[in-house]
Amino acid sequence: MNNFRELVVWQKSIAYVIKIYEVTRDFPNEEKFNLVSQMQRAATSVPSNIAEGAGRNTNISFKHFLTISIGSTHELETQIIISKQLGYINEDSYGPLVADLNSIQKMLYALHNSLQ
Repeated sequence: MNNFRELVVWQKSIAYVIKIYEVTRDFPNEEKFNLVSQMQRAATSVPSNIAEGAGRNTNISFKHFLTISIGSTHELETQIIISKQLGYINEDSYGPLVADLNSIQKMLYALHNSLQ
């Protein structure tokens, strides 16, 4: 149906996954199978669901997978907030992480709303 590689929101969310992996690399070892794993899975879920939805035959299906991507962004935002409050993410990293994620959220909502 759609070539997901051409979608700017997919491209941005791929780049964002890399940022999350880089940020979580410095988390304490005891978070490796907890918060780090959750954040990496939530981040990876965003472009993965965009791609899966784009490959479906209907806009209804695509919208469904975009809804899952949107949910994953909110899950990830919550995990970023928790990480900041635990002191794993400093203020200098926190602001840009949230701003970039909010930009992806807006793009996902716009794409979702544009589909009939």
